[in-house]
Amino acid sequence: MTQEDELFILESTIVTTLKTIFDPEIPVNIYELGLIYKIDIDEYNNVEITMTLTSPNCPMADDLIQEVRDKVKGIEKVNRVTIDLVFDPPWSQDMLSDEAKLDLGLL
Repeated sequence: MTQEDELFILESTIVTTLKTIFDPEIPVNIYELGLIYKIDIDEYNNVEITMTLTSPNCPMADDLIQEVRDKVKGIEKVNRVTIDLVFDPPWSQDMLSDEAKLDLGLL
């Protein structure tokens, strides 16, 4: 298996894991909500996730970020996990996946 194949599998596993984490205020996972902006994996399987929150004042922000870090770190072959929390661009409903829009009755 090539390194490219291994990275693809690892990224897919990370996405699947992120889909098990739900926003505490909206019954949709953080991936389908569009809170995950970017997943970078280097050659040492260190993972950097750029993400946002639905609101900068989210009272559960620390817990949500810790859950993302812990669950991704728990994936076999993942070494270090860094979370980069950003608010630019700000989250909006336009970032919802079609699946999320269906779940929320917006489609």
